[in-house]
Amino acid sequence: MVNYNLIEEIGIQEGEVEGLIREALGEEAATGNMDGLLQDNIQDFKPGAILQGRVIGMAGDDVVIDVGLKSEGLVHKSEFDNYSEIQPGDIVEVLLEDLEDDTGTIQISKRKADRIRGWEEILKTRNEGDEVEGRCMRKIKGGLLVDIGVPVFLPASQVDIRRPSDIGIYIGKTVKAVILKIDEERRNIVISRRKLIEKERENAKRLLLETIKEGELVKGTVTNIADFGAFVDLGGIDGLLHITDMSWGRINHPSEVVKIGEQIEIKVLNIDFEREKIALGLKQKQPSPWEKIEDKYPVGCRVTGTAVNLVSYGVFVQIEQGIEGLVHVSEMSWTRRVNHPSELVNVGDEVEVVVLDINKDKHEISLGMKQTQVNPWELVAQKYPPGTIIDGTVRNLANYGAFVEIEPGIDGLLHVSDISWTEKIAHPNEKFKKGQKLTCLVLDIDQEKQRVGLGVKHLTEDPWLKAIPEAYKPGMVVHGKITKITNFGVFVELEPGLEGLLHISELSDEKVENPQDVVKSGDEVDIKILRVDTDERKIGLSLKRALRTDDDADAKADAGDQPPAKGGMDEHGALGTDKIEL
Repeated sequence: MVNYNLIEEIGIQEGEVEGLIREALGEEAATGNMDGLLQDNIQDFKPGAILQGRVIGMAGDDVVIDVGLKSEGLVHKSEFDNYSEIQPGDIVEVLLEDLEDDTGTIQISKRKADRIRGWEEILKTRNEGDEVEGRCMRKIKGGLLVDIGVPVFLPASQVDIRRPSDIGIYIGKTVKAVILKIDEERRNIVISRRKLIEKERENAKRLLLETIKEGELVKGTVTNIADFGAFVDLGGIDGLLHITDMSWGRINHPSEVVKIGEQIEIKVLNIDFEREKIALGLKQKQPSPWEKIEDKYPVGCRVTGTAVNLVSYGVFVQIEQGIEGLVHVSEMSWTRRVNHPSELVNVGDEVEVVVLDINKDKHEISLGMKQTQVNPWELVAQKYPPGTIIDGTVRNLANYGAFVEIEPGIDGLLHVSDISWTEKIAHPNEKFKKGQKLTCLVLDIDQEKQRVGLGVKHLTEDPWLKAIPEAYKPGMVVHGKITKITNFGVFVELEPGLEGLLHISELSDEKVENPQDVVKSGDEVDIKILRVDTDERKIGLSLKRALRTDDDADAKADAGDQPPAKGGMDEHGALGTDKIEL
């Protein structure tokens, strides 16, 4: 039967069929036995049929094949896997694609015939889950096209356990895989190399876990590198080689020691059979340099090393491969206040250090740089004994005093109480500025705490010993200026730097609740000296008594105010039990 539907699909009109058949069959068509010929031959020469052909010869890069039609077909040599072995007379199968093209030549393909036969063979002999082997042909969307007799699809996610960055590296290579799915209707097969590898690794892992032991040396391949270490394939299972177990020395990144794909020999440190995890070590193949560290570098010895890392709190110095110690910023200089080690050293600098302490268990060594030099504080007591007058520079100001640089790295403290004999100074910035040149007297030295006490007022005689008692005697009326008013009284400046206290009870004969009802800050007044206490360095004043004209009454009042035998006046400059610190 003539399949006219198929003929129409390939573009041949129904009326042209007999003519084509006569042309194709030649002399046999002239016999007139058309129906018989149609029955015997057209079904064998329809497009899409697989025909057996005989190799006639070669024409350039093409193989000439006779399939029994009027003209021969040409097949390019690339469609033959064994082109060099093809000989005239060889029988091959080809697919009839078209009865003839524009040149009158029939169109045939050996590759397509092979694909169809291969597909038929796959359906007969293979099932899902079976292993296959084929050559990776090319990359296609989402994966690779693999020839296992027919083109099949290998998804990128199924190429390996860890998806490679470029699956193109497999093109041209022969791979083994398992069939995941066979779609007969669409003639589509999906395979997985990953499933096969996982199956093989599972068997290898089971065997490895049964035989591997802690402490033994094994060989493996580096499969992946992370910031914290490297994964090594031991044959079925990956072990972790942590960065801290790669070398006794400092490592910034695992890639400095190992490379992906490199085969290495490592030591098994620990095996967690339950979690199937193996810890590996590379440095453990060599003896630890910390074993006899105390003998090699006893505390107090000097060594030369290289600065390998700077951190905010110090510098790490390598004194030999695998041995590093820390020089804390506090151990870098006797005199300088080091905020960051980069102020003194840079990475790569060779430095001389002294071993201060060793913790063998923690693999820690404390080192010092300043200990290689003479401690200048040991010479301070000799150079600046108490009583020495020095010239310095105000380096810093604090609430409690001023720091004065005596020489580079040596500061003394000038306390606020040591600035003036008479002035009450709340903050040193009232008298000094940073950078100001200053002459001081060395009061004391604490070599252990590295402190020098300084004084400015001590450069002059204490006026409370002689000058003030002689200038201000009880009973005298003097002129002063009100500088400060408090709830308990008024401070009056008698002369620059010298104040006396006018207690609230001495403001007026009337009872005073608020001193500001009587006087104002800045007022100039005449006041009477009640008493001068050289021990407490205080002067008691009275306004009301300075205003009196009755000398006898004033004298009696003065007599009634005489202090007790065991003490002087109170903190307010007057008798009483209330004590208020000035």
